[in-house]
Amino acid sequence: MLYIVATPIGNLKDITQRAIESLQACEFVIAENPHYSRRLLEHIGAWPKEMVQFAEHNEQQVAKDLTRRLGKADGCLITDAGTPGISDPGFRLVRECVKENVSVVPLPGANAAVTALSASGLPTDRFLFLGFLQKTAAKTVSALQAAQDAEATAIFYESPERIIKTLNYVANAFPNSQVAIARELTKLHEEFLRGSPYEVLNQLKDRPAIKGEFTVLISFK
Repeated sequence: MLYIVATPIGNLKDITQRAIESLQACEFVIAENPHYSRRLLEHIGAWPKEMVQFAEHNEQQVAKDLTRRLGKADGCLITDAGTPGISDPGFRLVRECVKENVSVVPLPGANAAVTALSASGLPTDRFLFLGFLQKTAAKTVSALQAAQDAEATAIFYESPERIIKTLNYVANAFPNSQVAIARELTKLHEEFLRGSPYEVLNQLKDRPAIKGEFTVLISFK
């Protein structure tokens, strides 16, 4: 059986009791980054535990072997932070398990996109999650246009190295939109920036350095 275990996106106190019990009881843990995930397992008393890596570079080689093993033993799939399968390769293991009739049990928990949406102040009745946008202006605008056409709030992840460039694309193509940016969610330096694309862009440009991971939300209405 495969358990999909959501883990904290920053604050380790956000892990659920059910997630703790599952990680303690399972026979092995499937992790995107075993070295990084060891910290969480130590924190909840689930270490030592066998760890198997499942990441972009090895997913095709190990997916079938893991699925066969999960047909006989219980394993927990975790990601570096948040819910497995959301903008990471975990969904491919789930797909293989479904194909082979291996039971898949989801354990709900933290997710950066929904966490940011809940505090954004933007419409929440309809949203379109875009993951990590492609790097060119044309592809960024095309993805956001799909959200505008659907009358949905767009949500995507962005790195500190690209946030200024991406906001420039947004400001040029959708100057009348409303933007909310969540930085370092649930961590010590968590913050939200809100306003028009130009207003948020200018707030970031005034900083001597831009650090942290960003969740960006855009409303077109």
